[in-house]
Amino acid sequence: MSITPHDERFMAAAIRLSRWHLGRTATNPSVGCLIVRDGVIVGRAVTALSGRPHAETQALAEAGALARGATAYVTLEPCSHHGRTPPCSEALIAYGVARVVISVTDPDPRVSGRGIAMLREAGIEVDAGLLEAEGRHSLAAYLTRQTKNRPYVTLKLAVSADGMIGREGEGQVAITGPEARAQVQALRAETDAILVGIGTAIADDPLLTVRTPGLESQSPIRIVLDPSLALPLTSKLVETTRQVPVIVVASEETSLLEAEGLPPSALPGISPTGGEIGKRRDPNSPVSDGDGFALRQDVVQGANPDPISPLVGEMPGRAEGDASPADMDSRRAALEAAGVEVLYCNPYHPEVLLPALATRGISSLLVEGGAKTARLFLEAGLVDRIQLYQAPVVIGERGIESPLDATDIPSGFAHKGTLMFGEDRLDEYERGL
Repeated sequence: MSITPHDERFMAAAIRLSRWHLGRTATNPSVGCLIVRDGVIVGRAVTALSGRPHAETQALAEAGALARGATAYVTLEPCSHHGRTPPCSEALIAYGVARVVISVTDPDPRVSGRGIAMLREAGIEVDAGLLEAEGRHSLAAYLTRQTKNRPYVTLKLAVSADGMIGREGEGQVAITGPEARAQVQALRAETDAILVGIGTAIADDPLLTVRTPGLESQSPIRIVLDPSLALPLTSKLVETTRQVPVIVVASEETSLLEAEGLPPSALPGISPTGGEIGKRRDPNSPVSDGDGFALRQDVVQGANPDPISPLVGEMPGRAEGDASPADMDSRRAALEAAGVEVLYCNPYHPEVLLPALATRGISSLLVEGGAKTARLFLEAGLVDRIQLYQAPVVIGERGIESPLDATDIPSGFAHKGTLMFGEDRLDEYERGL
């Protein structure tokens, strides 16, 4: 049977349905499923919170006997393997569905093509690839973790009319209006984790939670790039970590020093003030980012992820390189006692960090704080989507310059659209999956 306009209409509805539980289905994708008989929807479902039950089994249960001879519209290929639940392909067969229309084939090697084959072997007609671009967009986080072994990364920036994202020494500065800020809350609610640098965490003391009434429980995991474990125990992040998890990413060299009981200057091949010994730094590249890590040209060029020591004066509590292993161990113990997870994984190289986050089930990451943190991910080529808010407010003196504006979007990004929220303009850019 050829694809009809009715098929497109029902698949578009299934894709919209799939977005209901984005960021709330653990490591499973948020899938939408409609069961349609004689042009009428008799069952519908989205993957349940925490990832189970799957959309297909719920929609079939709702349809009941009406599923026999019906068409199922599913945004992702039905699973074919036995896990904690039986395969959805088996359920579709058992209910007597006559036809299955799929938007995206599952890249998971346990499923890929097998679900389709199982359905066809049972005599069910299968059409795949309907509205695939739209389906892939709704499944972007899952697909990225499956195919690239890392989370899908969204960079959010709010830029003033004079190209600034904040003002030095003043902590959080409101740039966008309430409508745009509400939209950002919705973005947080559908994202697994949110990340800032230690400079932003200390200067702004943010909560990084979802504050929209009714959505508070959807707050993402909070992540801080914190090489020397400088996050204050009195910060809002630490004080709320038992309600919403916090991960601080500490330098691997810190872990090594603690294990060996050595001073910072004793780490082989590392200078506590100048980075790697014997490595030539590009004189035209920025030396330090103000968020506590040095920017490296070899990150962009794909060199091996070697650790780099922060520059003197860049890290709170390590201004003179005087933090002993005992001090570092004490900081770690205090943070962990408060409920914070300390992850030893080089924070200077997102190409190392992101796979580590993926192993924790994080499929989507929002980079929200710090101009230099943003630049780090951009220069590493590990941003998948840019949400650029532009506001009419003027910051003026002591402004912190944005690492990006609408005139210098990196190559490879396509402009996906513009929305207005009050007086603020949102432009969204994406790379292809």
